[in-house]
Amino acid sequence: MSATILLLRHAAHVELGQTLSGRRRDVALSRDGLEQAAIVADLLAPLPLAAVYSSPRERAWYTARDIAEPHGLKVQVSEALDEVDFGDWSGLTFAELESDPAWTEWNEFRSRARPPGGETMAEAVARAAGAVEAMAQEHDGATVAAVSHCDIIRALIAHYLGLPLDNLLRFDVDPASVSRLQVGSWGGRVASVNERLHQ
Repeated sequence: MSATILLLRHAAHVELGQTLSGRRRDVALSRDGLEQAAIVADLLAPLPLAAVYSSPRERAWYTARDIAEPHGLKVQVSEALDEVDFGDWSGLTFAELESDPAWTEWNEFRSRARPPGGETMAEAVARAAGAVEAMAQEHDGATVAAVSHCDIIRALIAHYLGLPLDNLLRFDVDPASVSRLQVGSWGGRVASVNERLHQ
């Protein structure tokens, strides 16, 4: 059993770089994000995608919808691909978070820190990896797209590379980027990271 999983970060949204959107609803794609999603969808159109999965967040779903449309596929929402639960931090600006010692700890020690009222990275990667492995089992021999969020994709890449979660911030996962996994009964292999197809 083996499948190719295309991990896509949702396209740019209206709060990008300013606010920790977290699991807040109705965070729409920006004008640039809409353009990014359309370009990525066009570039992925020749691939024989068997399925398109998405986080339940609006910014992910609209990115996934554009990718699914040329293939005649319906987006399948996966709760396990959802953004990290940032708890009380959701909706705060990054400027506000900078003065919080717990935020500093979160960014330095992802292996053990927990956002107030939220989940740990270990909890997040466990659910996401379970989802990716279930996709591989269901779509043996095929290629599927999974639209999620920056830290979830970083955590999955770290998981399959065997990197400590404390090192998550050592590589980028940009909006509308693609990272490719090969996932099978033998485990997982990272084929590429942060392909910026829309540039």
